Amino acid sequence: MKWHTAYACLGAAVLLGASGAAVAQGSSDSVTLYGRVVAGFDYQNHVYDEATGKSHSVHSGADNQWGTSMFGFKGTEDLGGGVKAIFNLESGFSGTTGNLNGDALFNRRAYVGLQSDEYGTLMMGKNQPIADQLWALDPTGQQFIGSATLVRGRNWQGDDNMFLYESPRVGGVGVQLMTTASGVGSGNRKDALSLSYVDFVYELRAIYDVARDEDGKYSDVFAYSKELTLGGTVTWDDLKLFAGYELLDAPDVKDGQTDRAQHYWLGARYRITPALTLIGAAYRVNANQGGGSANLFMAGVDYSLSPRTLLYASVGNVQNGDNANFSVEATNYNPARGQSQTGFYVGMAHSF
Repeated sequence: MKWHTAYACLGAAVLLGASGAAVAQGSSDSVTLYGRVVAGFDYQNHVYDEATGKSHSVHSGADNQWGTSMFGFKGTEDLGGGVKAIFNLESGFSGTTGNLNGDALFNRRAYVGLQSDEYGTLMMGKNQPIADQLWALDPTGQQFIGSATLVRGRNWQGDDNMFLYESPRVGGVGVQLMTTASGVGSGNRKDALSLSYVDFVYELRAIYDVARDEDGKYSDVFAYSKELTLGGTVTWDDLKLFAGYELLDAPDVKDGQTDRAQHYWLGARYRITPALTLIGAAYRVNANQGGGSANLFMAGVDYSLSPRTLLYASVGNVQNGDNANFSVEATNYNPARGQSQTGFYVGMAHSF
């Protein structure tokens, strides 16, 4: 899509959203415009340049490191009998350049569906992956220094052409089932299942997600693989503890390449005041067949200026084993193999 066409579509969507919200006032139907803008400063040292064999530091404006900048529209229509029609259009973008995160205008969500308090919700279209629920098990909320880092973003893959069913939550228990209808046969197909239990103190989740390449194979442990995630949280007043385990399996990789990786983490969030929250976490990955191992340590602070405006600062250090070159952030700014790396980002987020 040409940029001027994208901007024209966005302008039309804003006008439609505004008019829809105005029409919906006073009725059970609604259209909501929402979003968030995040920007700041980012730094990483020991970034290895294979062409020169030397390492250097990288610093730049930060956009999606703490959380994604986004805008979206969502709405409901009451169809009667306890059933509603729903839709959600959502796009992620860079807060430092204004560019979209990908070629599509709505690159995060674009789905329509039916919702029933009694029978659950059916969604069809494009959505964030079920594996994205892992944010609930990560004390950072899946920042760039977080649970996505040592699996090279494996749990961030979006789902096109998806069909997702979400059950009503009964006694704290909920189920989600997802499949996609991509291409011919099983090429690029994704399937996922999520089981969760949530109450005021405990949250337990089991997520199973599979992603195949265009040939229907599990050919890359950090891209096209079987992913099992188990974890939970415990909340005591202002302290919340987190623990997680993630297993990646890619049985169709070439002989001698990494086909299995195990990822563990522990962390905590502590609310010192209603405005100030401290974050701490430690992550470890072990990859077979020479994939190496790494330890990642993170500390962060969130400070709310208001319910919608927040200042953030996060710092991390990754210690790679001899064969590993994981970055301290979920980026391609990798160190040399066996090299440690430190990074941090600071900035501001405003939601609307």
